[in-house]
Amino acid sequence: PTSPSSSFSSFFCAMNAVRALGSSLSLVRSHAARTAMPVAARSSGISLASSRSVLPSSRSPSALRVAAFSSKGGGASTKSDNIVWSDALLSIEERTALSGCRGATIWMTGLSGSGKSTVGALVEKHLIEAGLLSYRLDGDNVRFGLNRDLGFSEADRKENIRRIAEVAKLFTDCGVLTICSFISPYRSDRDSAREVFAKDGLPFFEVFVDVPIDVAESRDPKGLYKKARDGKLKGFTGIDAPYEAPLKPELTIQTHVHSPEECVRQVVEMLAKHGVKPPIRHDSVDAP
Repeated sequence: PTSPSSSFSSFFCAMNAVRALGSSLSLVRSHAARTAMPVAARSSGISLASSRSVLPSSRSPSALRVAAFSSKGGGASTKSDNIVWSDALLSIEERTALSGCRGATIWMTGLSGSGKSTVGALVEKHLIEAGLLSYRLDGDNVRFGLNRDLGFSEADRKENIRRIAEVAKLFTDCGVLTICSFISPYRSDRDSAREVFAKDGLPFFEVFVDVPIDVAESRDPKGLYKKARDGKLKGFTGIDAPYEAPLKPELTIQTHVHSPEECVRQVVEMLAKHGVKPPIRHDSVDAP
């Protein structure tokens, strides 16, 4: 029988096929947004022509944010004082009605080669095949665009996670099941990411992809461990830079013990346990 580790090696080689779904899925999402938006607008009871005259209520998220900023001295948490939060005209519940599921962020953390990207891509595929809007933010992918100005110093790693947390929060707020696959080695940075979601009452689930360093190094899908061992790559997590394991993650998965399909099942069951109820497709995930 094929071992979990060899299964993961095969899945690392198949990632391009999974990513190829992206272009077709974006067309589906675009079509759904165009056809559903008029319904959502009508259900809100607000005339689009008069939307600019709507002011946030005293208990709306924007009003609470403005109050919080004012209590800190007029926007002390930002570089500019000349900004005011612009409230949405739809509630989270109305967005949920459109997407069919409330948004949530699944934050997958672990060593390079632990299987974060593999499991994350499979979870995304599983959720979309189940009819739920999902999107994966991957550690390498975001460095080609949004975070291309960042390196791997401690300060840059912190800023990398800060930006991704804010982006993932926006996705979650609009009803997307968002999967973040990032080494995110520092516990304080992951805690800060969690706080971004907590202040707006948005679901955030930390998933620790826990594998021994020797297993991750034996996989070495990018050849980075070898470079680090040869002294050609400095500050590499697990070799000459620290990884601080989560203390209380919502879920721990072990990709060297369980198959990729079983890891997906564990993530889906975790979501259901916390009130996010994506259906389990038995044709894409093995039955227990």
